[in-house]
Amino acid sequence: MKVLISDNLAPVGEKILRDEGLEVDVKTGLPPEELKAIIPEYDGLVIRSATKVREDIIEAATKLKVVGRAGIGLDNVDIPAASQKGIVVMNAPDGNATTAAEHTISMIMSLSRNIPQATASMKAGKWEKKSFMGREVTGKTLGIVGIGRIGSIVANRAQGLKMKVIAYDPHMPPELVEKIGAELVDLEELAKRSDFISVHTPLTKETHHLLSTEFFANMNKDAMFVDCARGGVVDEDALYQALSEEQIAGAALDVFEKEPTTLETTPLLGLPNFICTPHLGASTSEAQENVASAIAKQMSDYLLKGVVRNAVNVPSVSDDVLASVGPFITLGEMLGSLHMQVAKGGVEEVNLEFTGDLAGLDINPVTVAFLKGLFTPILQDAVNFVNAPLIAKERGIRIVESKSEQASDFTNLLKVTVKTTEGENMLAGTVFGKKEPRLVRLNSFRLEGLPSGPMLLVYNKDIPGVIGALGTTLGADNVNIDLMTVGREEESKQNVILLNTDKLISKDLLAKVRDLEHIEDAMVLELPLYTG
Repeated sequence: MKVLISDNLAPVGEKILRDEGLEVDVKTGLPPEELKAIIPEYDGLVIRSATKVREDIIEAATKLKVVGRAGIGLDNVDIPAASQKGIVVMNAPDGNATTAAEHTISMIMSLSRNIPQATASMKAGKWEKKSFMGREVTGKTLGIVGIGRIGSIVANRAQGLKMKVIAYDPHMPPELVEKIGAELVDLEELAKRSDFISVHTPLTKETHHLLSTEFFANMNKDAMFVDCARGGVVDEDALYQALSEEQIAGAALDVFEKEPTTLETTPLLGLPNFICTPHLGASTSEAQENVASAIAKQMSDYLLKGVVRNAVNVPSVSDDVLASVGPFITLGEMLGSLHMQVAKGGVEEVNLEFTGDLAGLDINPVTVAFLKGLFTPILQDAVNFVNAPLIAKERGIRIVESKSEQASDFTNLLKVTVKTTEGENMLAGTVFGKKEPRLVRLNSFRLEGLPSGPMLLVYNKDIPGVIGALGTTLGADNVNIDLMTVGREEESKQNVILLNTDKLISKDLLAKVRDLEHIEDAMVLELPLYTG
């Protein structure tokens, strides 16, 4: 079998693949058309962030069985297209957490002591000792936005520097944050109380420009801001304004909304109170060796032994189990993703009820798929079919499974209730025919929907004309409705409308929908795309 390494990879990765008996070619920096021309020769493709594995590349890959990302981010891979063609996509999510956290601490220290500016001054032949007065971090408050795996490491390192840590994370239970030694606060309080603020949240539709004008206005004038997580979480225009008007004292970015970036595309680079690095958070020799070693072992195990580990689109189960519960694995992941997007607060408990013939099958892969779906909207590529149960355990989430072979309305039914710090939600789903997943309950509403792709969930009063007004509003913005299902609650005279749309609805259009008469609430959903 042949494997192509198309991006720079630590030598240990290539060595492991060769030692396992695989034929390896290293061809980095290939233009897309050249990659497309040679990809039919290969069974495996190893990438980092440079190679773009788009739909046309996947379509041309007639032998390709696996794409392995030496690192965590998979925004450069068309995962639905790979899944539809049966190509396993895997990553190495744990290899650079410490490195990213240490880079954050480096940025905090560089900001507090003006190290980059002082270095540039001396190299320019100057000795401006009085111009670069710094500040201690001891006793200062560090506010962490997103206290997951990397955020918790940053908290630990900051505590070693005798800093007080507060955190904002709407998906983390308060008692778990307390165990880390941090205090959980809301975003506004974090902005007001922090001397330094560090971002450690993935980029999602909820976190895009999460930190913008209002956030910086709430920060102290002598506070400093650091983002070594994902470009786009911070509104760079708002940050530029806050720095140039001296609303905050300084900022450091390792990531940008558009990369690579220059002074022409990012005016932040021209400010004296701004420092930056070109996405170096994972760039240490140790981290690169870790992820290269991990992805090489995973890919060789899959190609030679059929063992799946850290796959983001394929559960780690045998073919026999996959044949029997495969459609419910798909359903479980869909319900998990839907749950997280409609829920509020940190998840505390998950109750899964398996009824009918499903109760007699191996249900563990379905539970794992639900957990992967649950965490994907907030953790993105950091969660997969292997580590999802571990993440649930780390977050102190209680998992309860129950079975009943006695069927009621459906031959098979998966009912899941998720309890959070702010309430609970219940979803139920089944599989029609041999493989068609369907949502059949949303709390007290009965319906029949396909939880797939971009969607719009609407709560409205059961009054004639609402559906027509909704369709007209969406159509005026060139949004097509692919599927629609309506659930009705008799006692409250309330409806729920679930729409599958041909594209993700914008914030402006969502606001128009919410302003329609008799509509009580609406939210945009984005679920795993069902490819059949």
